[in-house]
Amino acid sequence: MKVVSLVLVLTACGGCAANPAAFLSQALVDDVSLAQARNAADVYIGSTVRWGGVVTEVENKADKTWVFVVGRELRDDEKPITDGDSEGRFIASFDGFVDPLVYKSGRPLTVVGSIEGSTVRAIGEYDYRFPVVAVRDSYLWEEPVKTKVIYAPAPRYDYYYYHPYPYSRRRW
Repeated sequence: MKVVSLVLVLTACGGCAANPAAFLSQALVDDVSLAQARNAADVYIGSTVRWGGVVTEVENKADKTWVFVVGRELRDDEKPITDGDSEGRFIASFDGFVDPLVYKSGRPLTVVGSIEGSTVRAIGEYDYRFPVVAVRDSYLWEEPVKTKVIYAPAPRYDYYYYHPYPYSRRRW
């Protein structure tokens, strides 16, 4: 009996290790896309959403923090796809202080929360309408690892290198 319960506990822990943000997939959310909320945020106030993307900027206020996010499509494990198209941008509103060095530009972020309205901010000279999400749960993913692939040329076959001396100079 102890062995069976140990196996069950290890299996349950192993399932959580495969998806560290499993609690985000269990949240019940409304079917509101970022594009819909951006066009008519007042209609969707109070709707619960699960959105993700890449952090661009952090703005700390007196009692809350706004994290600006470029919205991206979520994979099955709720991690944002860091490249490709975007439906727009949104603001994740956290209660309290969020460290800008931890939530730095380029980090993937997934949030679950309710839409609390929208605000207009400038991106360059363009006035952009950001839906604001009051964050209930979130997961900050590890930074994408940039790898450099170096291709080495294939080794050449040198007849004189692979044969011992007396046989290397012999003509066939």
